[in-house]
Amino acid sequence: MADDGDRHRQSRLFTDDDGEFDADRAREESLPVEDGEVIDTDDLADHQHYVEDRGIYDERNRVNDLTGKEWKYATKSVIAEGYPPAVQHDLRSEHGGQKPPRLCAELIGRFSKAGDTVLDPFAGVGGTLLGASFCQHEGTGLREAIGFERTERWVDLYREVLEAENKERRERGEPLLAEQDMRHGDCADLINDVPDDSVDLLLTDVPYWHMDELEQTRNERETRESKLGSFDGVADTGDANTDIDADERSDERQPKAEWLADMADKFDRFTDAVAPDGHVVVFIGDMYREQSYEFLSADLARAIESTAPLTLAATLIWYDPTKNLHVYGYPFSFVPSMVHQNVLVFRLESGSDGES
Repeated sequence: MADDGDRHRQSRLFTDDDGEFDADRAREESLPVEDGEVIDTDDLADHQHYVEDRGIYDERNRVNDLTGKEWKYATKSVIAEGYPPAVQHDLRSEHGGQKPPRLCAELIGRFSKAGDTVLDPFAGVGGTLLGASFCQHEGTGLREAIGFERTERWVDLYREVLEAENKERRERGEPLLAEQDMRHGDCADLINDVPDDSVDLLLTDVPYWHMDELEQTRNERETRESKLGSFDGVADTGDANTDIDADERSDERQPKAEWLADMADKFDRFTDAVAPDGHVVVFIGDMYREQSYEFLSADLARAIESTAPLTLAATLIWYDPTKNLHVYGYPFSFVPSMVHQNVLVFRLESGSDGES
Protein backbone atom coordinates (compact mmCIF):
# COMPACT_ATOMS: atom_id res chain seq x y z
CA MET A 1 0.00 0.00 0.00
CA ALA A 2 1.14 3.55 -0.68
CA ASP A 3 1.99 5.67 2.35
CA ASP A 4 1.37 9.43 2.71
CA GLY A 5 4.78 10.16 1.25
CA ASP A 6 3.96 8.15 -1.89
CA ARG A 7 0.69 10.04 -2.39
CA HIS A 8 2.36 13.43 -1.97
CA ARG A 9 5.08 12.42 -4.45
CA GLN A 10 2.36 11.41 -6.93
CA SER A 11 0.66 14.77 -6.47
CA ARG A 12 3.91 16.69 -7.05
CA LEU A 13 4.23 15.00 -10.44
CA PHE A 14 1.14 16.96 -11.49
CA THR A 15 1.94 20.48 -10.30
CA ASP A 16 2.12 23.45 -12.65
CA ASP A 17 4.89 26.05 -12.86
CA ASP A 18 3.45 27.87 -9.84
CA GLY A 19 3.46 24.73 -7.73
CA GLU A 20 -0.35 24.38 -7.92
CA PHE A 21 -1.84 20.91 -8.35
CA ASP A 22 -3.03 20.38 -11.94
CA ALA A 23 -6.11 18.19 -11.52
CA ASP A 24 -6.97 18.27 -15.24
CA ARG A 25 -3.57 16.87 -16.15
CA ALA A 26 -3.90 14.14 -13.54
CA ARG A 27 -7.32 13.18 -14.90
CA GLU A 28 -5.89 13.04 -18.43
CA GLU A 29 -3.61 10.32 -17.11
CA SER A 30 -6.75 8.51 -15.82
CA LEU A 31 -5.75 9.02 -12.19
CA PRO A 32 -8.49 9.56 -9.60
CA VAL A 33 -8.26 12.95 -7.94
CA GLU A 34 -9.98 14.34 -4.86
CA ASP A 35 -9.29 17.53 -2.88
CA GLY A 36 -6.20 18.30 -4.89
CA GLU A 37 -4.45 14.95 -4.50
CA VAL A 38 -4.17 11.76 -6.50
CA ILE A 39 -6.09 8.95 -4.82
CA ASP A 40 -4.33 5.62 -4.46
CA THR A 41 -7.30 3.30 -4.91
CA ASP A 42 -5.23 0.40 -3.56
CA ASP A 43 -5.14 2.26 -0.26
CA LEU A 44 -8.93 2.40 0.13
CA ALA A 45 -10.63 0.33 2.82
CA ASP A 46 -12.71 -2.69 1.87
CA HIS A 47 -15.91 -0.72 2.37
CA GLN A 48 -14.78 2.11 0.07
CA HIS A 49 -14.58 2.51 -3.68
CA TYR A 50 -13.81 5.41 -5.99
CA VAL A 51 -16.62 6.76 -8.21
CA GLU A 52 -15.24 8.60 -11.22
CA ASP A 53 -15.69 12.39 -11.05
CA ARG A 54 -17.61 12.04 -7.78
CA GLY A 55 -15.13 10.86 -5.15
CA ILE A 56 -14.95 8.05 -2.62
CA TYR A 57 -18.14 6.19 -1.73
CA ASP A 58 -18.47 4.42 1.62
CA GLU A 59 -20.61 1.28 1.33
CA ARG A 60 -21.65 1.63 4.97
CA ASN A 61 -23.72 4.66 3.94
CA ARG A 62 -27.34 3.87 4.90
CA VAL A 63 -28.72 7.36 4.22
CA ASN A 64 -28.04 8.06 0.55
CA ASP A 65 -25.80 7.30 -2.42
CA LEU A 66 -23.55 10.34 -2.01
CA THR A 67 -19.78 10.14 -1.94
CA GLY A 68 -17.84 11.72 0.90
CA LYS A 69 -17.28 15.05 -0.82
CA GLU A 70 -20.91 15.13 -2.03
CA TRP A 71 -22.08 14.43 1.53
CA LYS A 72 -19.89 17.29 2.78
CA TYR A 73 -21.58 19.71 0.37
CA ALA A 74 -25.03 18.35 1.22
CA THR A 75 -24.58 19.17 4.91
CA LYS A 76 -24.78 22.91 4.18
CA SER A 77 -27.73 24.20 6.17
CA VAL A 78 -28.77 26.70 3.47
CA ILE A 79 -29.86 25.62 -0.01
CA ALA A 80 -29.58 28.60 -2.36
CA GLU A 81 -31.77 27.44 -5.20
CA GLY A 82 -33.51 29.81 -7.57
CA TYR A 83 -36.86 28.98 -9.06
CA PRO A 84 -36.28 28.91 -12.83
CA PRO A 85 -39.34 28.90 -15.12
CA ALA A 86 -38.62 25.33 -16.19
CA VAL A 87 -40.36 21.94 -16.21
CA GLN A 88 -43.63 23.34 -17.61
CA HIS A 89 -43.58 26.13 -15.05
CA ASP A 90 -46.55 27.93 -16.64
CA LEU A 91 -48.69 24.84 -16.24
CA ARG A 92 -47.56 24.06 -12.71
CA SER A 93 -48.03 27.68 -11.59
CA GLU A 94 -51.79 27.17 -11.66
CA HIS A 95 -51.15 25.69 -8.21
CA GLY A 96 -50.01 28.41 -5.82
CA GLY A 97 -47.91 26.20 -3.56
CA GLN A 98 -45.86 24.01 -5.90
CA LYS A 99 -42.14 23.49 -5.32
CA PRO A 100 -39.31 23.29 -7.90
CA PRO A 101 -38.95 19.65 -9.02
CA ARG A 102 -35.15 19.88 -9.11
CA LEU A 103 -35.07 21.19 -5.55
CA CYS A 104 -37.16 18.16 -4.60
CA ALA A 105 -34.70 15.97 -6.50
CA GLU A 106 -31.82 17.45 -4.50
CA LEU A 107 -33.54 16.66 -1.20
CA ILE A 108 -34.45 13.18 -2.41
CA GLY A 109 -30.78 12.65 -3.25
CA ARG A 110 -29.76 13.66 0.28
CA PHE A 111 -32.19 11.42 2.12
CA SER A 112 -32.70 8.30 0.02
CA LYS A 113 -30.92 5.75 -2.17
CA ALA A 114 -31.53 4.59 -5.73
CA GLY A 115 -34.56 2.32 -5.89
CA ASP A 116 -36.03 3.66 -2.64
CA THR A 117 -39.68 4.61 -2.28
CA VAL A 118 -40.63 8.25 -1.68
CA LEU A 119 -44.07 9.31 -0.41
CA ASP A 120 -45.68 12.75 -0.69
CA PRO A 121 -49.05 12.73 1.13
CA PHE A 122 -49.82 16.34 0.06
CA ALA A 123 -48.60 16.00 -3.51
CA GLY A 124 -50.19 19.03 -5.18
CA VAL A 125 -49.09 19.07 -8.82
CA GLY A 126 -46.38 16.51 -8.20
CA GLY A 127 -43.11 18.38 -7.60
CA THR A 128 -41.87 15.53 -5.42
CA LEU A 129 -42.88 12.93 -7.99
CA LEU A 130 -41.14 14.82 -10.79
CA GLY A 131 -38.07 15.19 -8.57
CA ALA A 132 -37.95 11.43 -8.00
CA SER A 133 -38.01 10.94 -11.77
CA PHE A 134 -35.27 13.53 -12.35
CA CYS A 135 -33.03 11.54 -10.01
CA GLN A 136 -32.77 8.85 -12.69
CA HIS A 137 -30.99 11.18 -15.12
CA GLU A 138 -29.70 14.04 -12.95
CA GLY A 139 -28.89 12.26 -9.69
CA THR A 140 -27.85 8.95 -8.27
CA GLY A 141 -30.73 6.89 -9.68
CA LEU A 142 -34.49 6.58 -10.06
CA ARG A 143 -36.70 6.52 -6.98
CA GLU A 144 -40.24 5.15 -6.96
CA ALA A 145 -42.65 7.86 -5.78
CA ILE A 146 -46.21 7.79 -4.49
CA GLY A 147 -48.31 10.95 -4.25
CA PHE A 148 -51.65 11.58 -2.56
CA GLU A 149 -53.76 14.51 -3.74
CA ARG A 150 -57.42 15.12 -3.02
CA THR A 151 -57.93 17.86 -5.65
CA GLU A 152 -58.57 16.07 -8.93
CA ARG A 153 -57.41 19.06 -10.98
CA TRP A 154 -53.91 18.82 -9.49
CA VAL A 155 -53.76 15.09 -10.23
CA ASP A 156 -54.69 15.78 -13.85
CA LEU A 157 -52.21 18.65 -14.00
CA TYR A 158 -49.33 16.44 -12.86
CA ARG A 159 -50.07 14.12 -15.78
CA GLU A 160 -50.35 17.06 -18.21
CA VAL A 161 -46.99 18.39 -17.04
CA LEU A 162 -45.32 14.99 -17.39
CA GLU A 163 -46.74 14.51 -20.90
CA ALA A 164 -45.68 17.99 -22.04
CA GLU A 165 -42.22 17.69 -20.47
CA ASN A 166 -41.60 14.29 -22.04
CA LYS A 167 -42.73 15.55 -25.43
CA GLU A 168 -40.08 18.27 -25.28
CA ARG A 169 -37.45 15.84 -23.98
CA ARG A 170 -38.25 13.44 -26.83
CA GLU A 171 -37.79 16.26 -29.35
CA ARG A 172 -34.41 17.10 -27.77
CA GLY A 173 -33.35 13.46 -27.82
CA GLU A 174 -33.25 13.30 -24.02
CA PRO A 175 -34.37 10.29 -21.92
CA LEU A 176 -37.96 10.49 -20.73
CA LEU A 177 -39.05 11.05 -17.14
CA ALA A 178 -40.70 8.04 -15.53
CA GLU A 179 -44.37 8.32 -14.59
CA GLN A 180 -44.89 8.00 -10.85
CA ASP A 181 -47.85 6.77 -8.83
CA MET A 182 -50.18 9.75 -8.26
CA ARG A 183 -53.31 8.73 -6.32
CA HIS A 184 -56.48 10.79 -6.07
CA GLY A 185 -58.09 10.93 -2.64
CA ASP A 186 -57.70 12.04 0.96
CA CYS A 187 -54.32 11.22 2.50
CA ALA A 188 -56.04 10.10 5.72
CA ASP A 189 -57.67 7.29 3.73
CA LEU A 190 -54.98 6.53 1.16
CA ILE A 191 -52.25 6.02 3.77
CA ASN A 192 -54.07 2.84 4.85
CA ASP A 193 -53.11 1.25 1.52
CA VAL A 194 -49.37 1.80 2.06
CA PRO A 195 -47.70 -1.14 3.87
CA ASP A 196 -45.86 -0.45 7.10
CA ASP A 197 -42.12 0.24 6.81
CA SER A 198 -42.33 0.42 3.00
CA VAL A 199 -41.44 4.11 2.54
CA ASP A 200 -37.81 5.23 2.73
CA LEU A 201 -38.44 8.98 2.54
CA LEU A 202 -41.54 11.09 3.16
CA LEU A 203 -41.07 14.47 1.46
CA THR A 204 -43.92 16.94 1.46
CA ASP A 205 -45.09 20.55 1.60
CA VAL A 206 -47.90 20.80 4.15
CA PRO A 207 -51.14 22.71 3.54
CA TYR A 208 -50.98 26.00 5.43
CA TRP A 209 -53.08 27.22 8.28
CA HIS A 210 -55.39 30.20 7.86
CA MET A 211 -54.72 30.79 4.17
CA ASP A 212 -58.07 31.58 2.61
CA GLU A 213 -58.96 32.41 -0.98
CA LEU A 214 -58.61 36.15 -0.28
CA GLU A 215 -54.94 35.69 0.60
CA GLN A 216 -54.29 33.47 -2.42
CA THR A 217 -55.53 36.16 -4.79
CA ARG A 218 -54.51 39.24 -2.81
CA ASN A 219 -54.89 42.53 -4.58
CA GLU A 220 -52.50 42.58 -7.53
CA ARG A 221 -52.33 46.37 -7.56
CA GLU A 222 -51.14 46.47 -3.93
CA THR A 223 -48.55 43.78 -4.66
CA ARG A 224 -47.21 45.74 -7.64
CA GLU A 225 -47.01 48.94 -5.60
CA SER A 226 -45.11 47.16 -2.83
CA LYS A 227 -42.13 46.24 -5.02
CA LEU A 228 -38.80 47.94 -4.37
CA GLY A 229 -38.73 51.45 -5.78
CA SER A 230 -42.46 52.03 -5.25
CA PHE A 231 -42.41 53.97 -1.99
CA ASP A 232 -45.47 56.10 -2.64
CA GLY A 233 -48.09 53.54 -1.68
CA VAL A 234 -50.08 53.52 1.54
CA ALA A 235 -48.34 52.25 4.64
CA ASP A 236 -48.59 48.49 5.00
CA THR A 237 -49.11 47.15 8.52
CA GLY A 238 -47.84 43.73 7.55
CA ASP A 239 -51.10 41.81 7.21
CA ALA A 240 -50.43 41.23 3.52
CA ASN A 241 -47.01 39.73 4.05
CA THR A 242 -47.87 36.09 4.36
CA ASP A 243 -45.32 35.69 1.53
CA ILE A 244 -46.08 32.00 1.65
CA ASP A 245 -47.64 30.09 -1.19
CA ALA A 246 -51.21 29.47 -0.11
CA ASP A 247 -52.81 26.09 -0.57
CA GLU A 248 -56.49 25.98 -1.29
CA ARG A 249 -56.77 22.79 0.73
CA SER A 250 -56.51 24.76 3.98
CA ASP A 251 -59.76 25.31 5.78
CA GLU A 252 -60.87 28.93 5.79
CA ARG A 253 -60.55 30.41 9.31
CA GLN A 254 -59.31 27.15 10.80
CA PRO A 255 -57.88 27.87 14.28
CA LYS A 256 -54.12 27.48 14.44
CA ALA A 257 -54.25 25.00 17.32
CA GLU A 258 -56.68 22.85 15.34
CA TRP A 259 -54.41 22.94 12.28
CA LEU A 260 -51.39 21.91 14.36
CA ALA A 261 -53.31 19.06 15.99
CA ASP A 262 -54.55 17.87 12.59
CA MET A 263 -51.04 17.91 11.10
CA ALA A 264 -49.57 16.13 14.12
CA ASP A 265 -52.23 13.42 13.93
CA LYS A 266 -51.67 12.92 10.21
CA PHE A 267 -47.89 12.62 10.58
CA ASP A 268 -48.39 10.14 13.41
CA ARG A 269 -50.35 7.98 10.98
CA PHE A 270 -47.91 8.55 8.10
CA THR A 271 -44.92 7.34 10.08
CA ASP A 272 -46.26 3.78 10.27
CA ALA A 273 -45.39 3.58 6.56
CA VAL A 274 -41.83 4.90 7.03
CA ALA A 275 -38.99 2.39 7.35
CA PRO A 276 -36.90 2.47 10.57
CA ASP A 277 -33.92 4.15 8.85
CA GLY A 278 -36.13 6.52 6.86
CA HIS A 279 -36.55 10.28 7.06
CA VAL A 280 -39.53 12.64 7.06
CA VAL A 281 -38.75 15.97 5.36
CA VAL A 282 -41.27 18.82 5.46
CA PHE A 283 -41.39 22.22 3.73
CA ILE A 284 -42.94 24.88 5.98
CA GLY A 285 -42.70 28.66 5.76
CA ASP A 286 -43.24 31.19 8.53
CA MET A 287 -45.72 34.03 8.00
CA TYR A 288 -47.25 37.27 9.20
CA ARG A 289 -50.88 37.29 10.20
CA GLU A 290 -52.78 40.22 11.68
CA GLN A 291 -49.57 42.17 12.40
CA SER A 292 -48.03 39.21 14.19
CA TYR A 293 -45.15 36.96 13.15
CA GLU A 294 -46.19 33.30 13.14
CA PHE A 295 -43.24 30.95 13.73
CA LEU A 296 -45.04 28.09 12.01
CA SER A 297 -41.94 25.98 11.45
CA ALA A 298 -41.21 25.82 15.19
CA ASP A 299 -44.88 25.32 16.06
CA LEU A 300 -45.24 22.48 13.57
CA ALA A 301 -42.00 20.80 14.67
CA ARG A 302 -43.13 20.82 18.31
CA ALA A 303 -46.59 19.53 17.41
CA ILE A 304 -45.23 16.65 15.32
CA GLU A 305 -42.61 15.68 17.92
CA SER A 306 -45.24 15.70 20.67
CA THR A 307 -47.50 13.29 18.80
CA ALA A 308 -45.61 11.25 16.21
CA PRO A 309 -42.61 8.99 16.95
CA LEU A 310 -40.33 11.46 15.19
CA THR A 311 -37.33 13.50 16.35
CA LEU A 312 -36.26 16.72 14.66
CA ALA A 313 -32.77 16.01 13.31
CA ALA A 314 -32.12 19.20 11.34
CA THR A 315 -33.61 22.39 9.99
CA LEU A 316 -32.50 23.43 6.52
CA ILE A 317 -33.24 26.75 4.83
CA TRP A 318 -34.30 26.96 1.22
CA TYR A 319 -33.28 30.44 0.06
CA ASP A 320 -34.69 31.57 -3.29
CA PRO A 321 -32.50 34.43 -4.59
CA THR A 322 -34.90 35.04 -7.49
CA LYS A 323 -37.93 35.75 -5.30
CA ASN A 324 -39.49 39.20 -5.71
CA LEU A 325 -39.02 41.70 -2.89
CA HIS A 326 -41.85 43.85 -1.52
CA VAL A 327 -41.80 46.96 0.64
CA TYR A 328 -44.07 45.79 3.43
CA GLY A 329 -44.55 48.17 6.34
CA TYR A 330 -42.64 51.15 4.92
CA PRO A 331 -42.13 53.69 6.42
CA PHE A 332 -43.72 52.81 9.77
CA SER A 333 -42.85 49.21 10.57
CA PHE A 334 -40.11 46.77 9.58
CA VAL A 335 -41.67 43.73 7.94
CA PRO A 336 -39.22 41.48 6.04
CA SER A 337 -39.82 40.06 2.60
CA MET A 338 -39.67 36.31 3.08
CA VAL A 339 -37.25 34.83 0.54
CA HIS A 340 -36.83 31.52 2.33
CA GLN A 341 -38.71 28.53 3.60
CA ASN A 342 -37.75 26.05 6.28
CA VAL A 343 -37.16 22.38 5.58
CA LEU A 344 -37.70 20.27 8.70
CA VAL A 345 -35.84 16.95 8.75
CA PHE A 346 -37.16 14.28 11.12
CA ARG A 347 -35.91 10.79 11.97
CA LEU A 348 -37.94 8.00 13.47
CA GLU A 349 -37.22 7.73 17.20
CA SER A 350 -36.43 4.04 16.77
CA GLY A 351 -33.83 4.82 14.10
CA SER A 352 -30.08 5.10 14.64
CA ASP A 353 -27.86 7.96 13.55
CA GLY A 354 -24.89 5.65 13.07
CA GLU A 355 -22.78 7.30 15.78
CA SER A 356 -21.21 5.31 18.57
